[in-house]
This record gives sequence, structure tokens and C-alpha cells, in this order.
Amino acid sequence: MTGCHSSALLHDPSYNPPVYFGTHVVQRGDTLYSIARRYGREFSELADANAIRAPYVIHPGQKINLELRGRTQKIVANSTPPRPVHRSNVTESKPSNNPGYSVTKNKNAKNIKDINWRWPHLGPILAKYSYASGDGKSSLGNKGIDIAGALGDPVYAAASGEVVYSGSGLLGYGNLVIITHDDRYLSAYAHNRRNLVTEGQQVKQGQVIAELGNTGADRPKLHFEIRRDGQPTDPLKYLPLR
Repeated sequence: MTGCHSSALLHDPSYNPPVYFGTHVVQRGDTLYSIARRYGREFSELADANAIRAPYVIHPGQKINLELRGRTQKIVANSTPPRPVHRSNVTESKPSNNPGYSVTKNKNAKNIKDINWRWPHLGPILAKYSYASGDGKSSLGNKGIDIAGALGDPVYAAASGEVVYSGSGLLGYGNLVIITHDDRYLSAYAHNRRNLVTEGQQVKQGQVIAELGNTGADRPKLHFEIRRDGQPTDPLKYLPLR
């Protein structure tokens, strides 16, 4: 699949990319159908992955694992994209011109499909990627990197794309923003004090998307992830050298 095709999909209003990320905590009014629509998933596949049987009753506080994939999942090349989540039009804010944002290019960086990744925040690294998965269900370690900062520091979009999640419903991430960059890659920005973007909003690389915070964390920091086909990957292999 070419980069051009990926770009076309991203800007197709009927394209709602699936999110295989974290655990959704059921809120009052949620249904399995509404949760599946929000994350671009098939409700039957989500039900199968979480052993939820007909009539698919769920309860507030129940945890729905979005990273699991059920046996009913079907991946068909060039198939009709799923129907989109209803999103309101939001005016974009301008990218930041912060001179400290530019960094030295990493010659070993994996700039996939014309995605030239940039650092979302320039603080010291507190914890590096250390994720390990054995059976596809259990996992250990850090699925991204943790970057230190002060409360309210700007958090920047690491690449241009569309906001597919902005909220606090995923367990352990606090206020979280997820941006999809094409049909395979997304980035995530967790523990924000305040999210500054809305689901469905198009953002530019370097645009301020959140304020650094400590929601769901023991100290102010940014937890940053890059995922390929829903799977965590080491951000330091993609980001430029500092």
C-alpha cells in the first residue's frame, strides 16, 4: 500500500481507523456498539475478544480491552471503510514556531511512508521503551517513552494527522490524545493536564495539542507511544537525534 493511498484514506471522511490501544472503562450510557464505533472496531470482534456474549450487556466500571483481537476480526484489502464516528467541525490552531522544537536528524530513524517524526516534548527521558509481549494478551514493560516536564508545558504533535481520540476513558493513561498518521501508524500522548484538540480534528506537525500534566501518573510527564498496526514500537527508532 503506497503512501499516497494512505494519505487518501486518512482524508476520506468515511474512514474511521481502528484503534487497538489500551483499556476502555465503561461509563454510564456506554454500549458495546457505541464503544466499537468510537474506536473504529466491529462490535462482534470486540465482544469476542473480551468474551462478552449476546445480548452484549456491559456495566459502568467494566474494563474493555481494546488491544485484544477476536477470532471474528476480518481484514480485507481495499474493502469499504467502516462508517465514521460523528464528529463536529473544529477550527485548527496554528503549528508552533518554538525554535527549540527543531532537532538534528537521526540518520538511523525510520521515517516510514514520508512520516518525518518530531519530538513531542524536549524534556529529559525518564523511562525508555521496554515492552515485551508473550502470548499476545499479556504484556510487560513500557509501551513507549516517558519524558519529564513541568505542568503546563506544551505537548506537540509528532507528525501531521487526524485526532481519533481525545479523552480520559482509557485506563492508566489519564488525559490522552491519539493521532492517526496513515492507515498503519498512530501516536499517543498521555497524562496531559489538558487536551487542546478534539476528535476528528486535523493537526499539523509541531502544533500544540495538549498541556503536559500528571493525570494518571505519579509526577508531571509525557508518556509518548508510536504504534504500527496497533502494536507498540520503540519511539526512539523513529524520532530524530537530539
